[in-house]
Amino acid sequence: MPERADIVVVGTGAAGLMAAIWAGRTAQKQASGLRIVALDSAKRIGAKILVAGGGRCNVTHHTVSEKDYAAGPGSSLNAVKNVLRAFPVESTTRFFAELGVELKREETGKLFPVSDDAHTVLDALLRAARDAGVELVYPWRVESIVAEGEGFVVCGTGGEISCARLIVATGGKSLPKTGSDGHGLEVVKGLGHSVTRTFPALVPLIVEKAGSFIPGLSGIAHVSEVIVASSTGKRLASFTDSLLCTHFGLSGPAALDISRYLTAARHADPGAGLLVNWLPGRTFYEVDAALVGATAGAAGRTVLRMVLEYPAFGASMPERLARALVESAGVECAMSAAHLSREARRMLARALTAMPVAITGDRGYFFAEVTAGGVPLSEVRLESMESRAQPGLHLCGEILDIDGRIGGFNFQWAWASGYLAGVGAARSAAAPPQS
Repeated sequence: MPERADIVVVGTGAAGLMAAIWAGRTAQKQASGLRIVALDSAKRIGAKILVAGGGRCNVTHHTVSEKDYAAGPGSSLNAVKNVLRAFPVESTTRFFAELGVELKREETGKLFPVSDDAHTVLDALLRAARDAGVELVYPWRVESIVAEGEGFVVCGTGGEISCARLIVATGGKSLPKTGSDGHGLEVVKGLGHSVTRTFPALVPLIVEKAGSFIPGLSGIAHVSEVIVASSTGKRLASFTDSLLCTHFGLSGPAALDISRYLTAARHADPGAGLLVNWLPGRTFYEVDAALVGATAGAAGRTVLRMVLEYPAFGASMPERLARALVESAGVECAMSAAHLSREARRMLARALTAMPVAITGDRGYFFAEVTAGGVPLSEVRLESMESRAQPGLHLCGEILDIDGRIGGFNFQWAWASGYLAGVGAARSAAAPPQS
């Protein structure tokens, strides 16, 4: 006979630990005596938490709304809003404060532990889980789950365990070395759910090296606007943040945020592409007009010095980047700005504000911070994250078809959806059977 538990949580990342903690706390409050077991395939759990934010763990963001997320088919932003409202940022900061983890707000709005150490966050979550009576069992890889009677039988490397309520928080496919290999998506498909197309999100972009100066500027970062444009030139999405040139292409917050929108756009429109505005907030026409004024008063200045020194362009652009942009427009950096032709001026304005960048792909799941795609939110009951396809099954975290931009938003989704799944599962498990 399989071992027995009331609630089994599969996956102990951020969402899984949150679900386990709140299932345990709810059971304790109800004095229901529920047995809660959390399983994970990793030898050391919480690996994604430890690598997040460069090892500091960006717990959440100061301000979070549904507009910070992308929703696939069947996952409306209004549904995201309802989940976030159940456990907002204020609840997250209070929750961690109660665990002894004080958070600090940085200029970007990101909230980190004052220790600047992700271990502080993970250790607090593990203590909270144990204090809530949760049994953490690992490494214990789940190989299959079968719905049986009014519950489930979970089969894996540790044998079998049956339960009345099941919470699946196995994540997507990003950073597979931490245990997120996509197997959980296949498991929930076997339990009656659909899974939308999955692809890497918050992932660095690979640039076509032939004819591109970007790989040669590896290490240079500049605040820029990145834009996804359709094959007809329509703007589909844009982000303004630090953009980092690398030996392979583009990284940094701006590139990571735009990556999922570029991939999605190209799936529907293969001609969609990426543009970079190196002077965010300024249009082609504004820069062209500024160049007219700058050339009129150039007084022997070179084109490069004009770009670097003229106030309209800002003095913060790295000289190597400015030089590369001028040259990409077919203009000699040493040319007198007063001799800049109308055609050359317009080419330069275009290079500065709407430079096409040939993206050949991305660095894949091994470097992606999250997975786009998953189970549509329309297939779960938002008040408890319980499956509409399989009663007794609750889903939370990255396995759902929701992904947020960089800055702590995906963690906030994990805390909120995990909270709802844990409370919902415990309340249902403790409820008397209906006749």
